[in-house]
Amino acid sequence: MFSKEVVVQNQVGLHARPATFFIQKANEFKSSIWVEKEERKVNAKSLLGVLSLGITKGTTINIIADGVDEEEAVTTLVHLIASNFTE
Repeated sequence: MFSKEVVVQNQVGLHARPATFFIQKANEFKSSIWVEKEERKVNAKSLLGVLSLGITKGTTINIIADGVDEEEAVTTLVHLIASNFTE
């Protein structure tokens, strides 16, 4: 299991378009991936799950992965959020 914390800095947080982009990226990996905010943890590959966290600008989240490509998955998703969803 591998995890990292990241602060969401884009204007709309992890909502609508950024959340969709995040989920598409998460689905590229074989590992199980979760997003954790405070005490709630949801499947990072589920749009409804991610949206249900209500992640806004300035929110600290934890990205957790478990599987064969866990480190690459977490690093890629943290980079995606840190870059404000620009590649």
